[in-house]
Amino acid sequence: MLSDNIKKGLARTPHRGLLMATGVSKKNIDAPFIGIASAFTDLVPGHIGMRDLERQIEKGIHTGGGQAFIFGVPAVCDGIAMGHGGMRYSLPSRDLIADCVETMAAAHQLDGLVLLSNCDKITPGMIIGALRLNIPAIVVTAGPMLDGMCRGENKLTMVTGSFEAVGRYRNGEIDEEYLIAMEENSCPSAGSCQGMYTANTMACLTEVLGMSLSYCSSASAVSSQKRRIAFDSGMRIVELVENQIKPSDIITKESMTNMIKCSLAIGGSTNTFLHTLAIANAANIDITLDDFDRLSREIHQIVKINPSSTLTMTDFHQAGGIPAVLKSMYQSADLYDSKTVSGLSVSQIAKSAYADENIIPKYDNSTYTQAGLGVLYGNLAKDGCVIKISGVDSECYTFEGVAKTFDSEEAAMHALEGDEIKEGDVIVIRYEGPKGGPGMREMLAPTSLLVGKGLGKKCALITDGRFSGATRGICIGHVCPEAANGGVIALVENGDKIKIDIPSRSVKLLVSEEELQMRRATLKPYLPKVTSGYLAKYANTVSDASHGAIV
Repeated sequence: MLSDNIKKGLARTPHRGLLMATGVSKKNIDAPFIGIASAFTDLVPGHIGMRDLERQIEKGIHTGGGQAFIFGVPAVCDGIAMGHGGMRYSLPSRDLIADCVETMAAAHQLDGLVLLSNCDKITPGMIIGALRLNIPAIVVTAGPMLDGMCRGENKLTMVTGSFEAVGRYRNGEIDEEYLIAMEENSCPSAGSCQGMYTANTMACLTEVLGMSLSYCSSASAVSSQKRRIAFDSGMRIVELVENQIKPSDIITKESMTNMIKCSLAIGGSTNTFLHTLAIANAANIDITLDDFDRLSREIHQIVKINPSSTLTMTDFHQAGGIPAVLKSMYQSADLYDSKTVSGLSVSQIAKSAYADENIIPKYDNSTYTQAGLGVLYGNLAKDGCVIKISGVDSECYTFEGVAKTFDSEEAAMHALEGDEIKEGDVIVIRYEGPKGGPGMREMLAPTSLLVGKGLGKKCALITDGRFSGATRGICIGHVCPEAANGGVIALVENGDKIKIDIPSRSVKLLVSEEELQMRRATLKPYLPKVTSGYLAKYANTVSDASHGAIV
């Protein structure tokens, strides 16, 4: 065991003394040392219940014969960070989290890890850290929150009950009293926000990948089932250590292909692209944006969850969750029979799964014809951009409009709040990419305001930034090359026409190449917005979004 390096032999007497100072007994000094990387914080709704889950995991580890040690990692709530400068830290925190997991586990020579996560980039950050270490690991995602209810409106989510409610208020649909009531009732419990947003998408895909036990991704944060899954995960990690089953045994080209196929079938967050590419990079697996593009032409969606429908994660879980998705897709979508941390293969999980086929139908019985996610190319995005197809109404699959350009999210929000955006406009928000932001901020505030104001089907939004998984509408993100790197998005002018064609996977700026060359000749050099601190370091080292925004 790795931990023998800090506890075996005469020379390790001081080390054992320090370990005993933490409360490790002489009897347990020889047990496998298991780290619990906990993202607990009382700042993030998805993480406030983790103290209880830590205890459950710890009980499971000790029951299984291990010795548990808890250490912390950062956690940013994207909802709270949304719409201001704090969002610049969200995506960069993924690499900070990976560094923390790697540092703590390697410095203390831990034998295995339970990764207690939930929100957004925290889960992929932890997986990246585990891959760097390649010691046995299992992920426990803390689960979604309960649905909100307010004055007869059921199945409220963080988006419909707050972000979009702001647009409804500004549009005169609801009064201030109703808005305040929605604010108080849309997020009624601990847990990740209720739809197939980034947190729940990554939890689901971690389960598909094989790094979590079945139903971990969808069991409610406040359920006894979640507590049992946490306990069982603590038990299981000791077995993984004893059998030396490592992340590299679970995360393979085959399991990552399953991950991509399922992300297309459940219509998850566009942040899937960024995190999948980054995980593949950490695992030294050859996955590119072209794999998403190819598979998105082969795989169709089978289920739509909020924001693409009124169904929530509660409905998804009751319909059978990820095991039901695997059951639906295993043979018809040619999923690989890859391994999972449970000891069961994908086919074994699929075979025994329950599925409510009214919600998660058999793959061949699905009424959908498009993948939930898509990659678009064109002169506006030579290296690609992404769209959540499941969040676009089918009547808007082709859209042509007139550009209105903004060099920051704040400028676009000012225009939206001032009713400067009209039907037929294409809002272009640039200099918000990984380098230009810096940090590639999510654009949930402007997209939600568009929907709330009734413009969700009448306007489009294009950005080199990214979106929350809660975004819906004709919203294209991750435009590459980004404006800060001289991408064509930097050359767009007010009044230019832009054409979006989802079926042909294209996005075009309808301006001649000669005109674009003339504009490029007068384009001013990009000046960094941040010149010191963590974000400056990030901006100087980060790759573009088409490669996962990898540092």
